[in-house]
Amino acid sequence: MEWWKQTSIYQIYPWSFQDSNGDGIGDLQGILSRLDEIQSLGVETIWFSPFYLSPGEDFGYDIADYTKIDPRFGTMEDCERLIRAIHKRKMRVVLDMVMNHTSDKHPWFLESKSSLSNQKRDFYIWKTGTKKPPNNWISMVGKSGWNYDESTNEYYYSNFLSFQPDLNYRNPKVKKEMFAVLDFWLQKGVDGFRLDIFNSIYKDEGFRNNPFSFRFFPTPDNHDEAFFQKKQYNLNLPESFSFAKEVRKHISKYKHKPFLIGEVSGSDQVLKSFLGEKADGLNLVFQFELIHFQYKAKFFKQLLEKNESVFPSPYTPTYVLGNHDQRRYIDRLGGDLRKAKLLVCFQFMARGVPVVYYGEEIGRKEGRISNFFGKDPIAKMNRFVPLFLSNLLGIYINRDNCRLPMLWDGSKNAGFSKGKPWLPTGSFQSEDTVESQKQDPTSLWNHYQTMFTFRRKMSVIREGSLNTLPTDSDDVLCFERRGSENHLMVYLNFGEKVERLTVTNKGKSLYGFGGANVLGDTLELPPHSGLIWEVGKTKVSKK
Repeated sequence: MEWWKQTSIYQIYPWSFQDSNGDGIGDLQGILSRLDEIQSLGVETIWFSPFYLSPGEDFGYDIADYTKIDPRFGTMEDCERLIRAIHKRKMRVVLDMVMNHTSDKHPWFLESKSSLSNQKRDFYIWKTGTKKPPNNWISMVGKSGWNYDESTNEYYYSNFLSFQPDLNYRNPKVKKEMFAVLDFWLQKGVDGFRLDIFNSIYKDEGFRNNPFSFRFFPTPDNHDEAFFQKKQYNLNLPESFSFAKEVRKHISKYKHKPFLIGEVSGSDQVLKSFLGEKADGLNLVFQFELIHFQYKAKFFKQLLEKNESVFPSPYTPTYVLGNHDQRRYIDRLGGDLRKAKLLVCFQFMARGVPVVYYGEEIGRKEGRISNFFGKDPIAKMNRFVPLFLSNLLGIYINRDNCRLPMLWDGSKNAGFSKGKPWLPTGSFQSEDTVESQKQDPTSLWNHYQTMFTFRRKMSVIREGSLNTLPTDSDDVLCFERRGSENHLMVYLNFGEKVERLTVTNKGKSLYGFGGANVLGDTLELPPHSGLIWEVGKTKVSKK
């Protein structure tokens, strides 16, 4: 089985992970100094948010040069040293690759906007307008995607923020340039790419107006209908599905078998279209249902069954609880670490690839930075919207709050920086840090380490089949993983009362948490507890 189907992914947001020079911003040497910590957690693949040369208006997702390192983070030599060190520890490297757009400070765009007839003009999407934008397309941040350029009297299109103009992939020269960027990094040994808003790559060639929709608020897994518009002509076009296959084919020539994981949104059929009808498109796509979970056994059971039905082998689901754009899941649980352990066990024991955002392993909490004082450009756009109101409406405006510095130890600034951090560390206790939690065998960090270790060492978790099994309690989720060597049962109690189940065949407990215990043939599950049981064949009944 391909390595990327079996791996686990850990996302590092470089700005906030570890500062080595005291300027308050995380950097590559800081990450290098923490590799042993990452390895001890059990991580197999590290995904880095962008550290390319950038004005930093969108904190790295506005790229001014794809093949240079931003001085904030270090040098190309630092980057090469980091790649080597990760590979030496038998881990892999995934870089964020923003193929959809560049910064408006990128040399390509500066030339493109310099005149109507320059060689880079059609590297971007330009359209003549009159006194209003060329059509009604709304960007992913809720405003017109068209931006007027006074010097040439035309509009350029951006499907995210106005200073991030979209590239024109109907121009073969753009494809050639971007494939050369992929080659540059693959030749340095990078093992894959996370493709930012890949579903936005192509837009309708006829620039037709999008139809009306009654939906206003987007969700993490669906931007197709938002802001009263069905984005039929500026998201998820068939050409983007075909382009996924082109990119896959291009990188497949490399012997180290790099892979692609796409940030896309839409229905399951849309996601499957990006993966290819023969699984010949993107290797993986992010599936975001878990980000807006309902803490009920029924929700998780239905999610497993849906993924097994819609994305059976050779497709591989992904299980994501958070990232640099989403509210941290621990806050949705009210900080309840018992419930967090349950979710993590589900995430790691399911058939698929778990993706962990830095700090989740210690229950890193959300910040409380108001939209008015936010550095996030989306917060700046909505600075007069109170934080409590945006949370009440379920819309995530200020992404600063999920990007606070990592909590390493009880020293100044939690060991993140000797200078003033670019974002505040927020309030924390010593038990919230990596240093403290590593010493506590019942901590969330040690729970994550156990989950990473099980995945790495047990082929049944990486490769085995999955089936959900019935129980007599609506609060208990039970599913099995079957492989050539092992047969595991996973029991998770999402309820507020003790559940007792009968285990009718011989077996052994591999791991229990939250007070789960087996006496004789009786499995006792206290509220928000779980157990991984190794068996031959097992039947479950209510005691």
